[in-house]
Amino acid sequence: MTKPRLLGPAAFFTHNHAPVVNVNDVLQDNVTLGQKVSDRVAATVGSWPFIIIQSIMLSIWIGANVYLAIHWKDKAFDPYPFILLNLVLSFQAAYTGPVVMMSQNRQADKDRVMAEHDYQINLKAEQEIEVIMRHLAYQNSILITMMEKLGVSHEEAESALRAHGITDPLPMGIDGASTV
Repeated sequence: MTKPRLLGPAAFFTHNHAPVVNVNDVLQDNVTLGQKVSDRVAATVGSWPFIIIQSIMLSIWIGANVYLAIHWKDKAFDPYPFILLNLVLSFQAAYTGPVVMMSQNRQADKDRVMAEHDYQINLKAEQEIEVIMRHLAYQNSILITMMEKLGVSHEEAESALRAHGITDPLPMGIDGASTV
């Protein structure tokens, strides 16, 4: 007949939580066509190539109209004060503004989900660390019991540790509590 083994807290720890998932993959699976479009518009409008291309187009528009107004007064399609250009830019702003806001709202929702997921992961890690710390304390008590049965005193054990370069096996804080 074999003796039952002494098992510590880590032997009885179970993971009672859902498996860890990649939140980005989960959120990406539920994206609608409108959300994809708003993300793409926001990414395009908020890029340097868009700003550079739009600046070039505005410069060409203004330059062409100034040139045509100076040389052929009746040929300028949008003479100064560029009312048609103002209408085009207002139209662009009227549509891109809300679309960019939709993308930002979706990103804010995604950030909230990510923060909640991070919180859950931290809770799981805290539980696992607590079990590990209890298990280490359990192992320490077994080692102390073994040392006592072998007749090794606490002072002899500390002396042996110092001989191997371990000067402070359990660093203490200001209040005497372990910092480990």
